[in-house]
Amino acid sequence: MSTTVELSAGDLAPAFTATDQTGKEHHLQAYLDENKTVILYFYPKDSTPGCTTQACDFRDNMARLTGEGYVVLGVSKDSGKSHERFVEKQELNFPLLLDEDLALHNAYGTWRLKMNYGREYMGCSRSTFVIQPDGTLGWCRYNVKAKGHVGMLLRELGLGE
Repeated sequence: MSTTVELSAGDLAPAFTATDQTGKEHHLQAYLDENKTVILYFYPKDSTPGCTTQACDFRDNMARLTGEGYVVLGVSKDSGKSHERFVEKQELNFPLLLDEDLALHNAYGTWRLKMNYGREYMGCSRSTFVIQPDGTLGWCRYNVKAKGHVGMLLRELGLGE
């Protein structure tokens, strides 16, 4: 088994091109070229309670984030159909990227060994990365909690309540 990547603030963000739930391609470099700061967050599964809470928190704070030049992209290994249903049901106002082959999860080190009730398995570590316009990570955190995460992130970014 290969070693899991562990990124830190200041590291160069792994470049990516990924498709969202509508089939549109998203290129990290294109956002950086537009001087955008990208919030890339990884979550385990569409339509589960924690992931819904986190996605809706991003949705509800989107005006504040976009007003400050941030772009939010969610990532999970779910299918395009699953993402479509999740976006529609929760009225999400940001793209969800498909990563069915786990290439993005592996590049960012979010596909990790986890433990639940004494059983070890590989799964998505809920994580968030803030990618500066120069391509470096301005902030990153692995194993975040779904509830309250967006509020904490806003405070970290100096946009707190």
